[in-house]
Amino acid sequence: MVTIAAIIFTILISIVIVFQIGLVIGMPWGEYAMGGRFPGTYPWKMRLGSMIQIIILFFFAFIFLLRAGIIRSRYDEFSMTAIWFVVGFLVLSVVLNLITPSKKERAIWAPTSILLLVTTLIVALQ
Repeated sequence: MVTIAAIIFTILISIVIVFQIGLVIGMPWGEYAMGGRFPGTYPWKMRLGSMIQIIILFFFAFIFLLRAGIIRSRYDEFSMTAIWFVVGFLVLSVVLNLITPSKKERAIWAPTSILLLVTTLIVALQ
């Protein structure tokens, strides 16, 4: 079960990271993020926010993969606690993606964030 959760999580988090990279480089996907407040290409300040999100998402993926046992390092013990911060972030992500005024954002990112949360809970509770 953990291996399947890890595969699903890795695919989904990769999609989210690629989406954020797209926003940073100027793809016109603004209506699919931040409640659709910035349709089209993100302004530079929002692109900076996406850059920060990319870093956070990579860190969360590292924590997840440590906890799932996919990668090993001296931070294995750290991952036992840190995974719960990832869970908390994903709970917030689910809530925000369910209440966003952007129908397009809700349609794509609510199911994605729910699946990320479920897979992370599977790994956290192992």
